[in-house]
Amino acid sequence: MTKPTPPEHSPSCASTEESTGLAGWIDQRLPIISGFKAEYIHFRMPKNLNGLWNFGAILTIVLLLMLATGTFLAMHYTPTATDAFLSVEAIDRQLPGGWLLRAMHMVGANLFLAALYVHLFRGLYYGSYKAPREILWLTGLVLLLMVMATAFAGYILPWGQMSYWGADVISKAVGAVPVIGDTLEHVLAGSDHLGDIFVHRFFVLHFILAFLVVGVVGLHVAAVHVTGSNNPLGIEPKTPKDTVPFHPYFTSKDLFGLVLFALIFALLLFFWPGLLIEPDNYAPADPMHTPADIEPEWYFLPFYGMLQSVPSKFGGLVAAAGSLLVLFALPWLDRSPVRSARFRPMCRVGLIGLVGAFVLLGVVGQHHAQGGWMLLGRAALLYYYCYFLVLLPLATRFEKTRPLPTSIAAAQGDA
Repeated sequence: MTKPTPPEHSPSCASTEESTGLAGWIDQRLPIISGFKAEYIHFRMPKNLNGLWNFGAILTIVLLLMLATGTFLAMHYTPTATDAFLSVEAIDRQLPGGWLLRAMHMVGANLFLAALYVHLFRGLYYGSYKAPREILWLTGLVLLLMVMATAFAGYILPWGQMSYWGADVISKAVGAVPVIGDTLEHVLAGSDHLGDIFVHRFFVLHFILAFLVVGVVGLHVAAVHVTGSNNPLGIEPKTPKDTVPFHPYFTSKDLFGLVLFALIFALLLFFWPGLLIEPDNYAPADPMHTPADIEPEWYFLPFYGMLQSVPSKFGGLVAAAGSLLVLFALPWLDRSPVRSARFRPMCRVGLIGLVGAFVLLGVVGQHHAQGGWMLLGRAALLYYYCYFLVLLPLATRFEKTRPLPTSIAAAQGDA
């Protein structure tokens, strides 16, 4: 499957404008200005992109916000088991504006993961993992894993009750790995208990991963500009009528999406902060007192449900890790020539079921997979894997797809 590239898509043909004066002098020696114009102003985009394409810009802005607030918070944080909780309390109560910085960081983390899940769903629904965008998909999945690791490390740092016991659950799950489990658990904890070394290691991990994420984001964006963006129809642009320049069409659209997102951010930040905060984490970590309900943040609940739905700890760890690793094989599991689920009735119904199974696993994780919830969790987990390993590979044999439009412009009546 190749991508026809009209002349307008070529950065060298995108603009004949030349910078003058100091800007021109710099651009002749380091073409950052002309490169920016080619890639972010004159760059051609499919004209039919919907609101789900706003989440790329939203994720970029929230990432920058998280880096800025996290850097300031790190200046006042003490990464030891005895002082971590107290330093966080000092940030909230004594540092001028500290409560706002920390609240922005926490709300940003929650909304970043929410936007990332929507971004992932968009890729699944519109087949953005298919050729020629395999590298784009794989870099996105690497980002997902890095962000999840960063979020978990950040959740540990306040060293409250849920931080400690969440770390305890994960370390014991890692320790269940046959043969090397004890070694892995010791490497993770740094000693025979969760203490100073553990907190310090996760502080360093959280800080380093946050900046490494920026580098992978750069690769991800570069991959977009090499292959071009997918679109809701899942067909490549064929004529100039199929595309429009990124600016002003999508800069204004992204700005509108960012304003709406900022309103949600502000509502959660100032009016409903309790929706995103676990009350038990406002108590200092106490290894001698186990909370009544140990559960991770909402964005990890589906994986926690998988972990608990399997009888053995190692089996649950394999199921949870495999649920992410199977996504890496998706470009080769789904062999249908049609990308978008709009034209794939069987795949569309199956994908709706996949979302339902993922949400159900989150509810199961919240209820600790007991009684009937255990059976529901196993059924949802089975469906999750069947979607990727059975339905998608076999869909090309049984699925009757709808006819694709001849072009993006034709689908919009502008042929």
